[in-house]
Amino acid sequence: MSGRRASGLKMITDEETNELIYKLQSLLPESRRRSTNRASTSKVLKETCIYIKNLHREVDDLSDRLSNLIESMDRNSAQAEIIRGLLR
Repeated sequence: MSGRRASGLKMITDEETNELIYKLQSLLPESRRRSTNRASTSKVLKETCIYIKNLHREVDDLSDRLSNLIESMDRNSAQAEIIRGLLR
């Protein structure tokens, strides 16, 4: 991976890649619970993809729940006004 492209753009070195993967691994909840051993690059990338997909599902679920809550409230209630204010 190290070296230069023909276009003159600097390629990222193997050392830089390894450091970025280690930083990414440290952000993953599952990795933080395990020992501090470094996982393989492919494993970290797979775990990252799974984690991001789970976050997307969680955001969608919370959005649906919030929409349902707002729909069930009286539009002029104090609670509805607070929620609308928070969403602005």
